This record gives sequence, C-alpha cells and structure tokens, in this order.
Amino acid sequence: MMKLIRHAAVGMAVIVVLSAFPAGASTDCGTVMALVSSCSSFVKDGSPDPIPGSPCCIAMTTLNNVADSADNRRSVCRCLMDLITSNNPNATAIATLPGFCGVSLGFTIDPNTDCE
Repeated sequence: MMKLIRHAAVGMAVIVVLSAFPAGASTDCGTVMALVSSCSSFVKDGSPDPIPGSPCCIAMTTLNNVADSADNRRSVCRCLMDLITSNNPNATAIATLPGFCGVSLGFTIDPNTDCE
C-alpha cells in the first residue's frame, strides 16, 4: 500500500512539474532538478540502485520525455552538466541514472560533454 501511495505521489509530482512546462518551451533547470531529486537517495548514498518502475526511473523517463526536441535536449544537457559540476562528489551517480533506468537522453552525462 505504501508503494502505491509513493508511486502516486511521484506521478502527481511529475504531472505538476510537466504542467508548469509549456509545450515548445525550453526546459528550465528547476524542472530537471525536480526530476533528478526523485533519485536523491541513490545520488547521495549510492543505494538503492534505481530500477525500472521506481520513482527515480519514472522521473528519468519523464526527463527523457521532456527532452523531446533538440532545444529541450540541449537545455536538459546544460542543466545536468551544471548539476554534476556543482555536485562533483556525486557526479558518477548522477551520470549512471539513465542507464539504470533503461533511458537514453541522447547525450552522455559527463563534465566534458558539449551540449551544443
């Protein structure tokens, strides 16, 4: 029952984040950070590993859906590069999130990635 409530809460959070995101608009970093925050225990502690269907992976899938155009993908990329630069000790954990969740964002999460 708690898992169902938690998944529902994540689903509602994703809907709220996406409803604030107008179609065709460039992705803002607040959206990216809100989605990545669903994975905070993995990023901070290195466990538990995200698995498809978990709130973290639902957020990664949503992030992939938000990066639906070249402009949005560049914006998501820039935000993630800023995030890993400012969270250097956790950069590897952040970089592995899409892979754990079976999602490809169309770019490598690495400090040397050119988002252009």
